[in-house]
Order: sequence, then C-alpha cells, then structure tokens
Amino acid sequence: MSGIQFVTDAKGRKVGVLIELKKHRAVWEDFWDGLVLESRRKEKSVSYEQYRATRLKPAAVVPEYSFLFPSNVE
Repeated sequence: MSGIQFVTDAKGRKVGVLIELKKHRAVWEDFWDGLVLESRRKEKSVSYEQYRATRLKPAAVVPEYSFLFPSNVE
C-alpha cells in the first residue's frame, strides 16, 4: 500500500509502521480515536448533570475588568 511502510526487527518481524499522513490522515485519526477509547474503557462515567455541576461554573470576573460585565443590564 502506497504511503505505508513497516519497520521490522532483525528477524524480519513487523514491529512498527510509518504512515504518510498526507495520504492517510483519516485512517490514522480513526486508529488513534480507537486507542483513546480503549484506554478509557474502564474509567468511571459521569452523568451530564454531575458534569454541569462541577465543570460549567460561571467564570469569575477579575475586578479590573469588571467594567466589561455590568451587573445591572437595563
């Protein structure tokens, strides 16, 4: 296959691969996504409500920039 080269050890066994990303970026991205999914398979899931409660808190306003966020909008 054009754009893919296998790296072999002294005994001729395939131990790695070089992928030309200009030609096969989509294939590499799919492969990488699969690796990430597999590595996270045993992670505990979080409900959406729990995520919202812990991750989406309102941003703090830095006092010197408070003029950008007026508290009394008319």
